[in-house]
Amino acid sequence: MKKKLLLTLALSYGAYQAHAAGDVAAGKMAYAKCASCHQIGRSARGTFGPQLNGIIGRPAGSTRDFKYSAAMMNARIVWSEASLRAFLKSPDDVVPGNKMRFWGIGNDKQIDDLLAYLSQYK
Repeated sequence: MKKKLLLTLALSYGAYQAHAAGDVAAGKMAYAKCASCHQIGRSARGTFGPQLNGIIGRPAGSTRDFKYSAAMMNARIVWSEASLRAFLKSPDDVVPGNKMRFWGIGNDKQIDDLLAYLSQYK
């Protein structure tokens, strides 16, 4: 029981640290790469890409205002910071056959910042 508790606390702390590492202001600047296809905020809707409000905790391919690829709809992913991090690094490796034409972000700090920015929009 003690081991489970310690593991849970360690994982929770690690998740907090990963989120705390991001700079929201820098994330907003990093989001500029996403903004041509994705909207976020109060009046966001799906356009060339799905809107990103509440992306963390949302099942992949689940918004009603965007037509997803079959690959994304069948991905069986619930977006977490870890799954988004992997997807942002290499979208085609995480969801082969998705229709997002983005080659990925190789900079971990930039991904931290972007995740901090996205996590504000519940």
